[in-house]
Amino acid sequence: MEKLAVRRQTPTLRLRRLAAELRKLRADSGKSREEMAEESGINTVTLYRLETARARPQKRTLITLLDLYGIHGERRDDLLAVLRESGERVWLQSHQLELPDQYATYIGFEEEADNLLNYESLFVPGLLQTEEYAHAVIRGTLPTISRKEVEKRVEARMVRQELLTRERPLRLWVIIDEAVLRREVGGRQTMRGQLHKLVEASEEPNITVQVIPYSAGAHPGMTGSFVIMKHDNDNPDVIYIESTATDLFLEEEDEIVKYKLVFEHLRAVAASPEETRRLIASVYGESM
Repeated sequence: MEKLAVRRQTPTLRLRRLAAELRKLRADSGKSREEMAEESGINTVTLYRLETARARPQKRTLITLLDLYGIHGERRDDLLAVLRESGERVWLQSHQLELPDQYATYIGFEEEADNLLNYESLFVPGLLQTEEYAHAVIRGTLPTISRKEVEKRVEARMVRQELLTRERPLRLWVIIDEAVLRREVGGRQTMRGQLHKLVEASEEPNITVQVIPYSAGAHPGMTGSFVIMKHDNDNPDVIYIESTATDLFLEEEDEIVKYKLVFEHLRAVAASPEETRRLIASVYGESM
């Protein structure tokens, strides 16, 4: 398959963490960006880019700043380690896929996550889609993009699924509305294949699938879909919300707590994983 050029290096969660640390260190020092520029010899534009994760600092630049902020010992070693790890290539670069900036950013964050909690009200999450279903979803939701762009997005979606089978697989918990099972995306045959894949995926030890049945009535997920990307280390959790107008990445603690609470409510009202498999099998049988 022909490789596609990389548009740009997407920011990583490690780089965003480092930027947040630099902002905090300067705030704690009580100095303005202009004052730090005068002391360090690093211009204000560069300092702004470093503090907003728009640029990755060179090691000597970071050392200069840590010296001025009086950071030594374990914390210094930790921040230098974050800098080294922030340059690691995510699969988007290694597969050389050119994608829209916001989608590329999401993929970079998803690759770094250890746990992913995904609620979807209208379609099967991308990590569990069949290729045929992905084609139909992308063509249906993005009717103005070219055939070539559709193929690039489908390829990216299929490659993303490698996260579920890597050496340390992503732990995925999916909750979907029953409407997802009953909407014939791509036609009956495509939908049967997708339902079969959902059941197979739900039997993997790192994947949990739950369905909210129609009988559950109104529930907190009716306001829209979202993804919670969680990490086992110190990297911050991120909430992702996709809409027609724009994609949102939420990182404030109160927002993260809010969406985690909503997901817990959805877990409670959804059918259990065992009941979910029976429900999917029932819908599959109805499509015969």
